[in-house]
Amino acid sequence: MGISIFDIFKVGIGPSSSHTMGPMRAAERFVRNLDELDLHHRVHRVAVQLYGSLALTGKGHCTDTAVILGLEGELPDHIDPERVQERLALIRAQGRIMLGGRRAVAFDEVLDLLFLKDQLLPGHSNALRITAMDDRLEVLLAREYFSIGGGFIVESGKSEDVPLDAREHINFPYPFGSGQELLELCSRHQLPMHEIVRRNEREWRPDKEIDSELNRIWTAMQECVARGLRQEGVLPGSFKVRRRAAPMARHLEAAGMGEPLNAMEWVNVWALAVNEENASGGRVVTAPTNGAAGVIPAVLHFYMSFVPGSDLAGVHRFLLTAGAVGVLYKRKASISGAEMGCQGEVGVACSMAAAGLAAARGGSPEQVENAAEIGMEHNLGLTCDPVGGLVQIPCIERNAMGAVKAINAANLARRGDGIHSVSLDQVIATMRQTGLDMATHYKETSLGGLAVNVPEC
Repeated sequence: MGISIFDIFKVGIGPSSSHTMGPMRAAERFVRNLDELDLHHRVHRVAVQLYGSLALTGKGHCTDTAVILGLEGELPDHIDPERVQERLALIRAQGRIMLGGRRAVAFDEVLDLLFLKDQLLPGHSNALRITAMDDRLEVLLAREYFSIGGGFIVESGKSEDVPLDAREHINFPYPFGSGQELLELCSRHQLPMHEIVRRNEREWRPDKEIDSELNRIWTAMQECVARGLRQEGVLPGSFKVRRRAAPMARHLEAAGMGEPLNAMEWVNVWALAVNEENASGGRVVTAPTNGAAGVIPAVLHFYMSFVPGSDLAGVHRFLLTAGAVGVLYKRKASISGAEMGCQGEVGVACSMAAAGLAAARGGSPEQVENAAEIGMEHNLGLTCDPVGGLVQIPCIERNAMGAVKAINAANLARRGDGIHSVSLDQVIATMRQTGLDMATHYKETSLGGLAVNVPEC
C-alpha cells in the first residue's frame, strides 16, 4: 500500500478528522457510488446510522453536520466553513437535502440520522451505515464505512490495510515499512531522510508539484494561526470556553522579547490559535489529525521565528520527514483516538514534529529517528477523554504541551549521537499495545476521565 505524506497532511475543517472529515468523505463517497450504479435518480430518501464513538461524541464533534453536507456532495478541503450554519438551517427548514448538490430528496434529521450509542459495528469504533431508498422505501444501496483517523475511511468488506484513499500499486524506489528500514536506506544511499521521502513522492508528482503542495500545506497552517490570533470571544458548546490565543499574543507583543521563556510562550500561543480554530469548525490541516492539528504548525512557527538560518527549504525538510514518521504510525499502529487514545493523536503529532524539527535543523537520520522516539515515549498512555464530547478540554491545551515537548525531544536528540536504547519501531509497537490495552471509555467516548469528572454547567 502506498500512502503519500499528503494523505497525512490534508486541508480540511474542524473539529475532528475522524468524526467530521471522515464521515463527510464517506457520505460524499456514498453519493458517488449511487452515480456509478446509476441509482441517483431513483433515490427518494436517505438514512444514516452512527455507531460507537461516532455516536457517543458525534454531536460535539459535528458528525451530523459532516454527514449531511457530505450527502450534498461537499468535501472537507473545499467546503466554505462560513456558510455551514446557513446551509444547515435551510436543510432543516425544508426537510430535504440536495443529494450530490443536484437533486432534492426527503431528509428528516430526527428520523433519518440516528446516534446508536449502545451499538458497535465490528471493525472499528468509528462506524456509520448509509442507506438509500426509493419511493416505496425499498433499499437501493446500503454501505458501511469506518473512519479510521486522520480523515481516512475504509469501506466494510474491503481490506482494513487498504484505505479507500491509499494507492495499492505504487512501486517506490526506496520502500520502507519500519523506522529501521528507513535508517538503513539513508545509510546505504547516503541520503538524508527527507530526500528518501521526496524520491518516493516523485512516483505521484514531479518535484515542482511536491514543492507546491508543501508550500500549500505550510500556507494553510500559517493562515490558520493568523485567523486564530484575530479571533476572540468564546468557542461553540455549553462550556463557553474562552479563546486565549489572541489576548496571550497581545501580552507577549507588549512584553517584548526579553523573557527567557518567551519562545515557549509563543509556541503555546500558536498551538492554541490552531486548535481554537479547529474547535470552532474552521479550516485546519490534519497533522496527522484535527485534534492534534496545532502541534506541527506551532513547532514550524518556532523554527521560522526563533531558529537562526531557518528558511523555506527547512520547512520542506520538516514536512517531508514528519510525514514519513506519520506514515509509519499509520501503517504500524493507528492515528485514531478512538483506537489508541490521544497518544495516537497528540502523541503521534509530537513524534512527527520532533523528527521534523531535528531534520530541519540538520540532524542526522539517527538523530531524527531518536527525536521521533523521544516524542512518543513520553506520551505513551495518553487518554482521549474530551469533556462534553467537544474537541476543547483537554484537547486545545494538550496541543500546546505536545508542541513544547516536541521541541525538547528534538533538542535532546540533536545533543546526542543518535545511539539510544529504545528505537522508534519499539515505541510505535508499544503505543499500539498500550492502545489495545486501554479501556474503551478512555478512547474518545466521553465515558471516562475528565469527561465524567468535569460537570457540564
